[in-house]
Amino acid sequence: MSTSGNLGNIYTQMNGFHGEYEATVDAKGRFLLPGGLKKQLPEGESRFILSRGFEKCLTLYPLKSWELIIAKISQLNDFDPKVRQFRRQFTGGATEVELDGAGRMLLPGSLKEFAGLSKDIVVSAALDRFEIWDATAYKKIFEDFSPEAFSSLAQEVMADKMEKL
Repeated sequence: MSTSGNLGNIYTQMNGFHGEYEATVDAKGRFLLPGGLKKQLPEGESRFILSRGFEKCLTLYPLKSWELIIAKISQLNDFDPKVRQFRRQFTGGATEVELDGAGRMLLPGSLKEFAGLSKDIVVSAALDRFEIWDATAYKKIFEDFSPEAFSSLAQEVMADKMEKL
């Protein structure tokens, strides 16, 4: 079965993650994984890959989601300089993290700095992964994006996909 088929199966099994959750980073750089988010994880899931996001945020991948993406990336052509640059950017800084006994996760300092995370954060579901944002930056995304711009974006991104459903 292809990797994209496996990804589809994970979406079907998990129905995609959903929601956005506020959390607080403590003085040691840890935050408590919100209960509403934990309920959506497969039983016993406690290991993740934390990496830089495409925007100024962090991306938190359950280990199974990360493995499927890495399997696809490993099939790309190493002789293509764009592939090498993408691989470097995408995997650079990726760190395995695990929930401690209290359900907290440690944010490595370099990743925390990359995303500009302070005390207040938002953990936002993104189908098969989560994004971790500074709360102020996350709020600004929605303040700066008008309903008209969102409608236009939805039409551009989804028009062809909706016809196929």
